[in-house]
Parts: sequence; C-alpha cells; structure tokens
Amino acid sequence: MKASTTSAGGAGTEGAGEDAVGHGGVPAGAHRHPQVDPLAALRTPDDPPWDVYLTGTVFLDIIFTGLDSAPVRGTESWARGMGSSPGGVANMATALARLGLRTSLAAAFGDDHYGEYCWDALEQGEAIDLSPSRTVPGWHSPVTVSMAYEGERTMVSHGHEPPPEQPSRPSDPTARRRLPPGAVPPPRPPRARAAVASLTPGRSDAWIARAAARGTRVFGDVGWDDTGAWDLAALPDLRHCEAFLPNAEEAMRYTGTRSPRAAAHALTDHVPVAVVTLGADGAYAVDRRTGESAEVPAIAVEVLDPTGAGDVFVAGFVTGSLAGWPLADRLAFAGLTAALSVQEFGGSLSAPGWSEIAAWWREVQSVRGQDPAALRRYAFLADLVPDDLVRPWPLRRAVPTIGFGRSA
Repeated sequence: MKASTTSAGGAGTEGAGEDAVGHGGVPAGAHRHPQVDPLAALRTPDDPPWDVYLTGTVFLDIIFTGLDSAPVRGTESWARGMGSSPGGVANMATALARLGLRTSLAAAFGDDHYGEYCWDALEQGEAIDLSPSRTVPGWHSPVTVSMAYEGERTMVSHGHEPPPEQPSRPSDPTARRRLPPGAVPPPRPPRARAAVASLTPGRSDAWIARAAARGTRVFGDVGWDDTGAWDLAALPDLRHCEAFLPNAEEAMRYTGTRSPRAAAHALTDHVPVAVVTLGADGAYAVDRRTGESAEVPAIAVEVLDPTGAGDVFVAGFVTGSLAGWPLADRLAFAGLTAALSVQEFGGSLSAPGWSEIAAWWREVQSVRGQDPAALRRYAFLADLVPDDLVRPWPLRRAVPTIGFGRSA
C-alpha cells in the first residue's frame, strides 16, 4: 500500500514493502532502534531499566478481512485478506516498543510453533524484553480468529490457563529460552517508569501494588464486566493507578452516569486521571490534579482491521504521559496512533512507528483546504519528528502464514 494523503480529519499511512522473511516469519534484520526517543530529554543514569512493564496472555491472532458481511450459518465465506500476528497483550507491548519505549513483557508461551513464532516476533522483531516470560512445555498457545467487516470485528478464541510457575523446579532441557542453570530470575515486576495493568472485577494482582509502591506509574484498562455488577469497589487495584482508560459504555456503567463526559469526571473520585474513549467521536479526559480536561475528535479513516486499536491508543497515551505532554496532546497522539493502526492487518503488527507518524504529519500539511484548527491540534508533532526522518526499520506486517521455510 502506498502512502495516502488526507486531511487532518482523516489519516494517511505509509505502507511497508515486501520484506525478506526469515525463519518463524520474522524478516532478517527486522528491528532497528526507532530514531525518535520521546523520553530522551528525561533520561538519566539512575533511570529504571525499563520504561514500561506489562503482563498478560499472548495469543496467536488469525485475522480475516475483506468480508462483505458476517458469516452466515451453514454457508462458506471467503475473505479477500488474511493475516497472522501475535495478539492479546502483544498488541500493546509492540505498540509501546515501536513508539520508542523500552518495554518488558511477562507472559507464558507455548512450546508449539505458534509460541515460537510469537516469541521470535516480539523478542527479535521488536526488541521487547522477555526475560520475565517463560515457555511452558506441552501447553498449546491460545488462538484467536478475528473477522473484520463493516468497520467492526467478531472474534472466536480458544485457550487454557497455563500451569502455575514452579520456581524451585529445575529447567526442562527441552524447553526453549529458560534461564541458564544458576541464573537469578529478574524481579517481578522489574523496575520500570510505568506499567499497564488489565483490571479484572473481583480480582487483585499483588504485582500492581508492589509496582506502585516502588514509584511505577500504573495505567489501568478494563474489559467488559461479565458479572453485570459494574461496581468500582470490585476493582481494588484501581487505587494504585494513576490513570484509568475505559470506553464510554464501561465508564457510564461503572459510574451510573448518563454521558461519557460526566462519567470521566465521576471517575476522578477514584483515580487521578480518567480517559474515556468515545469510539468514532474521539476521546475525553480529565486530570484531577491539574484541573485540566480535554476532548479530541477521532481521525476519520477507512478501517481495514480494528483489532488492537484500543491497545495502541493506550500505548500512545502512556508515551505522552511519560514524556510529560499536556493532556490534549496525549489524547491527540493516542488517537492518531490508533487511527494509523486500523489501516493495516493485525493487532500488534499494525502498530505504527515514528516513520509512519512522520509521513502522516508531513503529508497532512500538504493537503489544500486544511482546517487550521485541526492542524494546530497536532502541531506538537513538529518538535518531535525531524524533517529528515526516514523509515528506520521495515515495519513488519501480518502475513497469511506464521512463517516460511528456509530457502535452499
């Protein structure tokens, strides 16, 4: 896909060319360090080793796009496009890494081909630290099949909880990427500037409190409450969070309010910063500490695959927060990165890098008849993206297969 030019109310995307694919589907020499470090001015020798820590489940995502409608029972549907990529928590980890943040991920990986592919894609392709992660012999990787149509998606997933870790058990010599004998495992969670926590009703994760006690800034997201209770008291780890990022429906149900904006203000009784995503209407946020509120409309784009867009939004907001940007700039940047992501296959491998952000910013300014106010909303990018920034590394995209065999 070639670069397209649209207004600041739309978006352009810079497509990746055909990459030489190596073993496991990871292009040879795929990763280069991004040329933009959003935290460069803030780094000191005493910094934590990681900018962001997160934990969760990695899925192998298989995405079908180009469906004209939802599949009909008893019929066979053909999709015009298909891609495979790491999914689940890998969506956000990849988005953070591609924005220049030093990212550490704790997850379980199966020792099947799916698990090997996901590990290689994240560690070798994206330079994500997987030292807190583990491979589980005999455990198959969770899988999600996602079907994208009419700007939405329908997903079917399968997987089992991995067995609990047994730190005292000797390493299995057949398992890949286990710590060498005698090596000391990294602390959990490791020291990091920030952490992203997925809050689950009725459950408390001890690592969140430990991270917050050490000064890690915790950003919480949440999924649908299957219990139907919608009780903020059932999210005990919310008290450790600096920011909470639900969607509009979740925010209104948790607060008993009738508008997303009222819900955001109500949430600041429980957390310093509340960010409510409004779908096609953008996002609204309130910072209790500064008294700021901000609303940024969404960027209108042609959606190919919305998988992972919410994760990319969170990654963009975390990046701006760690960099100390104003609230409105953080919202605009988060919305921009999410908009760029939905124009490609896959949740993780659709996440934009700085070269794509730079291409969008350069091209959007060249379109005639721009709304000056819309352009000013993204003017902060001018100080972030050098004029001569070129693609620093070939962004890998989801491909139909999880890997090609070695060429003879």
